Amino acid sequence: MASEGVARGYNIAMISPAPRSVADIEGFVGLLKAACENPQINATLERLLAMPDAQRQGVVRSWVSDLIIAGAPRELIEAVACLIDDAVAEQAYAVIYQYRRESIDNDRAGHV
Repeated sequence: MASEGVARGYNIAMISPAPRSVADIEGFVGLLKAACENPQINATLERLLAMPDAQRQGVVRSWVSDLIIAGAPRELIEAVACLIDDAVAEQAYAVIYQYRRESIDNDRAGHV
């Protein structure tokens, strides 16, 4: 009986390898590059990342489920799943926002 209580409290995550850094997830780096190069992807990710944390997390979880069902490449699923983490989402937003600002500034400088 005592072992049953221990089994219920057992956490499989305790034996899982440490998570990789998002910088090691090639799909995530590619997703950020795409957001910087493609205005439509940039706008979509910026809207997603500007959402309150709980809302963003729900949308990302739903998106990940849809990608899994659709048989999307694992790299894309991993990249999108990274956005569930608040700190990662905040950094991704900063990268995308900064790139957008620089692009706007460069466009203005070129049209003057």
